[in-house]
Amino acid sequence: QVRLVESGGGLVPAGGSLRLSCAASGGIFKIDSMEWVRQPPGNEREMVASISLEDGLPNYSDSVKGRVTISGDSARYTVHLQMNSLKPEDTAVYYCVGRGPWGSYWGQGTQVTVSS
Repeated sequence: QVRLVESGGGLVPAGGSLRLSCAASGGIFKIDSMEWVRQPPGNEREMVASISLEDGLPNYSDSVKGRVTISGDSARYTVHLQMNSLKPEDTAVYYCVGRGPWGSYWGQGTQVTVSS
């Protein structure tokens, strides 16, 4: 059973920074990419950033490009999301997602709140 645990969320003023982390365990051989998905209050989920654990190539949504950096450690199956210049519209629950050939695995989510 794959388990993903996020950490690092919290309350931050606009313009501030946060670093989210996610650690995968249990059946991690099933994961070949990891990503962060967020769900703002009252809105649908959207992909923020993803990274391949095979080649380390990142991918970003247009809404965060230039402000966010995703990094991963394929040996430890961990992924981090460094978020800078945060805006109130970045307020959301952020989920870590592991994806592989047998399916997708979600963490419990961590709340990020950006005050104006």
